[in-house]
Amino acid sequence: MTTIAPRAAVRRDIEDCVGQDDQVAATEALRADREVRLLIDAGRDDEANALFDQLLSKVPPGLDPWTRAAILTRRAVAAWRLRRIPLALELAAEGWSDIDAEQPRGSFAADTLGRLGYLLEGIGHRRASLDISRISVEVARTGDDVEILAHSLQGLGGTLNFRACEQPPEEAEATFREAIALFEEGLGLVDSGRIHLALLSAYAASLAGIGALDRAEVTAHKALALALADGDRWVASVGNWVLATIRRKQGRLADAAAYARIAVDEAERINDTSMLQRYSQDLADICGANGDPVGEADALRRNINSRRTAMETLQEGLGQALEQRRLAIRAQRLATAAQEAAARDPLTGLANRLGLERTAPELLERAISAARVPWLVLIDVDWFKGVNDAAGHAAGDAALREIAQLLRAECRAGDLIARWAGDEFVVLLSESPMDHSTGLTSPVGVAVAERIRVAVDRHDWTAVLGTTQRPTVSIGVATGPDPLEKLFANADVALYRAKRRGRNRVEVHQPVDDGYAIRPPR
Repeated sequence: MTTIAPRAAVRRDIEDCVGQDDQVAATEALRADREVRLLIDAGRDDEANALFDQLLSKVPPGLDPWTRAAILTRRAVAAWRLRRIPLALELAAEGWSDIDAEQPRGSFAADTLGRLGYLLEGIGHRRASLDISRISVEVARTGDDVEILAHSLQGLGGTLNFRACEQPPEEAEATFREAIALFEEGLGLVDSGRIHLALLSAYAASLAGIGALDRAEVTAHKALALALADGDRWVASVGNWVLATIRRKQGRLADAAAYARIAVDEAERINDTSMLQRYSQDLADICGANGDPVGEADALRRNINSRRTAMETLQEGLGQALEQRRLAIRAQRLATAAQEAAARDPLTGLANRLGLERTAPELLERAISAARVPWLVLIDVDWFKGVNDAAGHAAGDAALREIAQLLRAECRAGDLIARWAGDEFVVLLSESPMDHSTGLTSPVGVAVAERIRVAVDRHDWTAVLGTTQRPTVSIGVATGPDPLEKLFANADVALYRAKRRGRNRVEVHQPVDDGYAIRPPR
């Protein structure tokens, strides 16, 4: 047997992951969780619930993801066995999400995976349960806590035992033998305690499964004697089921029924639905073969009740999963709406500067990859301060909204229109084809700019501004396979020239264009 002390190994795992104060808190949390499990195994549900409620708000801070996940999934299993299903699923989901992006390593990772496997089995996700239980054993072998390795071996072996009970005899023996190897390895690691008892009773079940009845009976009686001393009803249930299986194979059906009733009673006391379904079905079969219709009917009633409980559990889990999905979709939509609102100008409904900067790079890249050269049209309202001063800020805002409408009318659906700042607007056109024979692009940007200028100049502003001076726009245009920053800078140079040359005009940037350090008045 290995010389590593199991609890010392757990303490060392904790010490590797957290500070000294958190070590104490984590160790205390694990000890208290173990007390809850012992109370559940003893059928003392009221005490278990009371202690469990005290623990729920006490997840120590500062833990690494695997240690925290181990605590959460242990509590999820406890909640499951106390039939607090929504809480169990919530704790399991939280623990699983903590480690979702982590590479499993060490004993706490194995412990977490093993308990997730148990929960997946309980909700009927059986293939995933077996897969994750196998991974739990592989990960546990890389750790240094022999008790967690033994627990992982017991979890996988127990799952295999249940699978074997449902298989044809020619397949079941191989599955039982695989489980036997796991149990024997686990029993070589621990020789006392709760995990030792669980391994011993499950080992007896596997031995009975391959027909080694004498060895199975000796092992089952040993497990039952230890379980009686420890008050472990889980082991008592498994041990009596093993003895019922043995007596049934021996043809001693009355004795088999007596042992099976005890197994069913104990499974009910500890709220283990999976065991209760298996054992009550076996009891019904034994009673039927023994000519006991009353006993058979009672066993079938208990079996139906356990299956109804399992179905209700599954339905509750599906309902909670649906609710969580609904909340996730709602949160995603709210986040998307918030992102869209952050990128949209509330006054005009156009994209704002952030929206332009987010969207433009993709549009420019797509245009260039499709052999289309983009145009950037930079629009500035002439003398807008004078409009505001004369007609008031409300009228000025209305004028900006009107200009935004004119921009929409003169641009195509695929063009990106944004309010850059104040009275300045940007239109990014990314659908202009290149003439490969000349290397030139169609002057679509200039045409759109001129349409915008004319639309603003000829618009009837009376309803918005009354007799105040009607606004006009100056426009600078730039083109080329350039990033947004360069296109904007080039269009800005052209816009300066339009202002300098009298406003209410369109100017196109030329490669040798001269800029101005200071913009002229607008």
